[in-house]
Amino acid sequence: MGNGRIDSASRVILASPQTVYQAFLNPESLVSWLPPEGMSAHIDRFETRKGGRYRMTLTYELDQSSPGKTSENTDVSQGVFLALVPDRKIVWSIEFDSDDPAFSGEMIQTWYFEEISKGTKVTIVCENVPVGVRKEDHDEGLNSTLRNLATFTE
Repeated sequence: MGNGRIDSASRVILASPQTVYQAFLNPESLVSWLPPEGMSAHIDRFETRKGGRYRMTLTYELDQSSPGKTSENTDVSQGVFLALVPDRKIVWSIEFDSDDPAFSGEMIQTWYFEEISKGTKVTIVCENVPVGVRKEDHDEGLNSTLRNLATFTE
């Protein structure tokens, strides 16, 4: 079960909020930039609408210091799109498929897109982070994903 922990990361991306928002709407685009460095993704289900469901598998491509949440080298998650505010915000819930109670519970991930003179400030806020997710690993993963998003959209 989550412990109420909140993790966040942000980055300025040299692209418009519209471009950044659109990078989330297509599953083929999403799997190219969302996985942190050293991982790949596969999307099994993706309904981009409020209340729509998704299911995604992240696979570790390299040896990692700790096992995946679902299997030795995978993190399978599913959730619901809670809000889609064009060019401003995306909110989704995330639940990991895991037998380990340290990864149970619903994490809420909100992506904010703030237009600034140089592009878009993208901020990720993760609420109710499961206790099994080490903060330093999560911070590294969030920042890696933001770097990937910048590369994809700039």
